[in-house]
Amino acid sequence: MSLLETINSPADLKRLSVDQLAELAKEVRSTIVKTVSHTGGHVASNLGVVELTLAIQYCFDLPEDKLLWDVGHQCYVHKLVTGRRDKFETLRQAGGISGFPDVGESPYDMFSVGHAGTAIATAVGMAQGESLAGRQSRVVAVVGDASIVNGLSFEGLNNAGVLKRQFLVVLNDNEMAIDVTQGGLAKYLTRLRFTHTYEDLKRRAQQMLELIPMGGLGKSMMDSLLHLKQGLKSALTPGLIFEQMGLTYLGPLDGHNLPMLIRALNVVKDAPYPILLHVQTQKGKGYGFATSDPCKFHSPSGYDLNGDEATIKPGKIGKKSFTAVFGDTLVELAEEDPKVVALTAAMPDGTGLVKFRERFANRYFDVGICESAGVDIAAGLAKSGFKPVVAIYSTFMQRAFDQIWQEVVLQKLPMVLCMDRAGLVGSDGAVHHGFCDVSYLRALPGMICCAPADEWELREAMKFALASGRAVAIRYPRDYVPEPVGSVEAFELGKARVVRRGGDASILVYGALVHQAMSAAEVLSVQGVECSVISARFAKPLDEELITGLFTSGKPVVMVEDHSVTGGFGSAVMEMLAGRGVKVDLRRVSHLGIPGDEFVAHGSRNWQLEKTGLDSLGIARAVAGLMAENGLKLRKVSEPGSTNCGLRLAK
Repeated sequence: MSLLETINSPADLKRLSVDQLAELAKEVRSTIVKTVSHTGGHVASNLGVVELTLAIQYCFDLPEDKLLWDVGHQCYVHKLVTGRRDKFETLRQAGGISGFPDVGESPYDMFSVGHAGTAIATAVGMAQGESLAGRQSRVVAVVGDASIVNGLSFEGLNNAGVLKRQFLVVLNDNEMAIDVTQGGLAKYLTRLRFTHTYEDLKRRAQQMLELIPMGGLGKSMMDSLLHLKQGLKSALTPGLIFEQMGLTYLGPLDGHNLPMLIRALNVVKDAPYPILLHVQTQKGKGYGFATSDPCKFHSPSGYDLNGDEATIKPGKIGKKSFTAVFGDTLVELAEEDPKVVALTAAMPDGTGLVKFRERFANRYFDVGICESAGVDIAAGLAKSGFKPVVAIYSTFMQRAFDQIWQEVVLQKLPMVLCMDRAGLVGSDGAVHHGFCDVSYLRALPGMICCAPADEWELREAMKFALASGRAVAIRYPRDYVPEPVGSVEAFELGKARVVRRGGDASILVYGALVHQAMSAAEVLSVQGVECSVISARFAKPLDEELITGLFTSGKPVVMVEDHSVTGGFGSAVMEMLAGRGVKVDLRRVSHLGIPGDEFVAHGSRNWQLEKTGLDSLGIARAVAGLMAENGLKLRKVSEPGSTNCGLRLAK
């Protein structure tokens, strides 16, 4: 039996010797690498926090003590030693455990989180709450993958500095977020790594820690050591940013040295004031393929293992993603227009900006995990006469809502917001779905909201947006682009595109689910039901004349969107019709989208589309249900290999 098989809770860790913990660390790394090769996930980040996680679990008393993660994807080791080892093979799979902390899974998870910058502030609140409740629980926030550069982290530190109780921030400094960390704070931390005086202090601190028993120190000796450190620090490195915010700074320490980590944590864990412990780790530690290319192995969808080597599994041969089409098109448009600039928030690869960065380095801006600042920087560029394209995932764009409203839309500045990962995102689950961008963006006066159906439409949408001189939001999913249907048609403001014509019913689609709607139409056509399929293209402004015609035709209309049904495209349509005084027979209308009062669980994107009725079969069923109002009924088909996907309509 392996050591890992004996660990069902952090209490089991405390029975192990430090040498056994080191052996356990090897087993944990092997388990993560093997499992994630099949499930996909955040492999490099978790390989970097193995010793740190084990040391924290070893020294603190969880779940009585509170441990918070930032960014949440660093939690795999934590899950393995908190009772979820036997379920680890289901990581990120439908019905399995999440790739992020999840309060529904375990009492050891404090928050269900996957966005950066949150842990310090929520930990401050928990620390204050525990004190108010008369409990002595320790509170620890592990902040890594460059989430410390997020403005919310600093707001949290600002409040942490005035606490009069135990509070520990562990800064997991691996020099990277998803890509190389950007900004002044990152450079500051890098300078700390290479300052000779600080290296001397670090070495002496490590020597002192080696003299401390594993069980820690008495309070008086601990205070003396911390005060000695503070004096040395003040003499050698005055003005450390964290000290100025009211936290006692310790470090940097080797985040892979288990004995040293345990000694350090035992020194600081009962200090009655806030401490920031700075540990330096290597992203991908233990496996050459991950350390040599931590960006590629940040969150692969899977990889093939061959000994200690790994090869990323290729995508569908001959298929291009919406991300790739966006990146290629932006480079082409920037070649034609020197005013085009691009910005991202620590995700050049995920958003498709790597080619742009390589081709136009002086017109590319990576602001780090700071979406709000990114939009404001883009606003400044727009004010100076440039055409900024801001590429941020839909789930993260909502963090910059106030900046979009005041600094962009209110100023009537031109800006293109390109939101990848719009809609259901697959195995990253609830914390990463882009389910609400239409609802909050269409509320802004003057904002244009559009969603392309395929590669051609994405290219045309980008051309339109840059030429418009307006604030334009373009949303598209984490998916491959479907085969284009029909001829290329330029985007015209507020105009939809009829992709397929049929006289029995209409399927009105906002975005990339046009492909699924076309498949549904083919299924229905076999049964003699001919459907029009319309790519709405715009949620704001709507093609009012075309849409009004659909709803006054007396024929069934199914609206489809990869977005919440609350406040999205369908809501916009119904509001427009009400404003026009159009009387709608709701028995002939169906609205398909992401449920408004439900968080869709992790699993494959195809599984999520099926679960929410947004796949081709779900759309066909919705049309069939409405057709029943006209004297048609739905029958199941049992013949294997049936071309109608399990549907038959009969008089």
